[in-house]
Formats: sequence, structure tokens, C-alpha cells
Amino acid sequence: MKTINQVLKEKGSEIWATAPNKTVFDALQMMADKDIGALLVMDGEKLVGIFSERDYARKVILKGKSSKELAVREVMSSHIYYITPDITCEQALGLMTQKRVRHLPVLDGNKLIGVVSIGDLVKAVIAYQKQVIDRLEKHILETTSIT
Repeated sequence: MKTINQVLKEKGSEIWATAPNKTVFDALQMMADKDIGALLVMDGEKLVGIFSERDYARKVILKGKSSKELAVREVMSSHIYYITPDITCEQALGLMTQKRVRHLPVLDGNKLIGVVSIGDLVKAVIAYQKQVIDRLEKHILETTSIT
């Protein structure tokens, strides 16, 4: 099974972030421009939260607030679940399922080195399963052709 470090090497470790004082509208615009579902919220070099489409739907739209006047800090998720680069995709997916999150920042010590989405991990798991199936099929063909 692939590790998170391997996933980051393949997908890249580009991090899209916003500041806590930016407006929700600005954050949504960046998410639309980058075609992503969440932004890390950074206060300088410090990770202070995550702002996602879910945060927008539940904390802005449903409460009748204006995204052009509301700061990201007022609606971001400030309890941050994170992972380290050495864990497997399977372990990360388990955490995502348990905590009901779709994005996990990747920290190496105190340093933010990337972020993975549930889509990144599902893609990695499917690729791994395909490799296993291909190897098994090859093994079956080799052993049946010998006899």
C-alpha cells in the first residue's frame, strides 16, 4: 500500500491557502479558480484551520450570512485533523471516514508539506488494487501454463 509521501510525490505538494481575515467570497473565488473543494487557512506559516465547501454550505448559506462581508476565520473548521507522510493511504482513509472529513493536511513535524483529499486517496488505492490484480492474473497464467 502506498504511503502519503508517495501520493504527494505523484500528485505534487502544492498547497492552496487563504488567510483567516480574507472574506469567504475571496476564498470561494480561489476554490473555484483552482477547482478544489477546500483551502487551508494559514496565519503566516501557522495552519489555523480549513475552509471547505461544507463550511460554506452549513455556516454561511444556511444561516443567511453574506460571503462578501464574512471573514473566513468566522466559519472555518478550526479543529484540524492531520496526518504524517509515513502513514498509508488506507490509514488516512480510515481517519477521514471516522472523522467525516474530506481533506487532510500533511505535517512532517511542525512543517506543512501538503494536503490530500479523499479523491487523491481513492485514486491511489484503486491503482494499488489494479497492480495487485495484474500480478495475481500474471501468476495464475504462469502457474496454469506450466501444468
